[in-house]
Amino acid sequence: MATPISLLPIRRADLSVGLRLGRPVYDWHGTLLLAAGTVIESQGQLDKLLQTGFMEESNWGAAAPSGVSAPPRSKVRVASSATEAATDAAAKETIVRMEDVHWAVGEAMTLQAHDKPSLRYPIQLIGFIKHRMLFVSAPTVDGKFELIREGQTFVARAFSGKKAYAFTAAALKSVHSPHPYLLLAYPREVRCTVVRQSARVQVRLIAAVALGRPERMAAGTITDLSTGGASVISKEPLGVKGETGTIKFKVHAAEADAYPNIRFILRSVVQDEGGEGFRQGLEFVDVPAHERLILSAFVHQGLVA
Repeated sequence: MATPISLLPIRRADLSVGLRLGRPVYDWHGTLLLAAGTVIESQGQLDKLLQTGFMEESNWGAAAPSGVSAPPRSKVRVASSATEAATDAAAKETIVRMEDVHWAVGEAMTLQAHDKPSLRYPIQLIGFIKHRMLFVSAPTVDGKFELIREGQTFVARAFSGKKAYAFTAAALKSVHSPHPYLLLAYPREVRCTVVRQSARVQVRLIAAVALGRPERMAAGTITDLSTGGASVISKEPLGVKGETGTIKFKVHAAEADAYPNIRFILRSVVQDEGGEGFRQGLEFVDVPAHERLILSAFVHQGLVA
């Protein structure tokens, strides 16, 4: 495709169960969800498409003209099964062994105090002795090492690719010489959650947006959120497609408040049919590991709630 696809959210009036699609349906990343000619088979599938689906801006609601095909596969990332992409569960949790995760030395993790969930420490994995203990960097706050009690229990979280991991471990000993580190009990099991980037939850989150150069500030409301991006309503357009910026908002995940501040690319800008202003599609980019953890936890708890 020579030019980017210009996408608009699907309208409820345009789709119904049993309808054969006249045009392809994409998520806002440009991933093909359903090809033209596919029949919508169930109300559940329809509801998913209304939440996550987009069509090309041109000839909205019309059948594809003769001789016009879907965008080539080299430019549009096609789901392995279009129907499954729109209907399958978005997240799946499994139990794995610590030694099967294959974390690297220096893997970023977060320790959350079990008795005080608001306490979170960014740490790094140093290594482990199988079935005995983990070695992690000493927790710090404002550059100062924290006093960790022996037996104090933590929930450790890590993010690798599209998988979020969590396990419970007790502190065995804080070591201060020759280099500060913390010994944790070896976890008997690690919970692994696979969160698809397209999995999203409907929300109403107030957000502060900074966009462009010189920087422009704006307020908006996030109406759905995924680990890969968000849909934002604002009174005025935030900008034009292709602009980059940052968005900051508050979420409550894992029993604690967090304030992600994430870079994004503005992928779509359309007038909201509900009269709320303008709806924008944001793609998150260069998300730090800690904030990916927060997003994964928030999206997952919304999916299973």
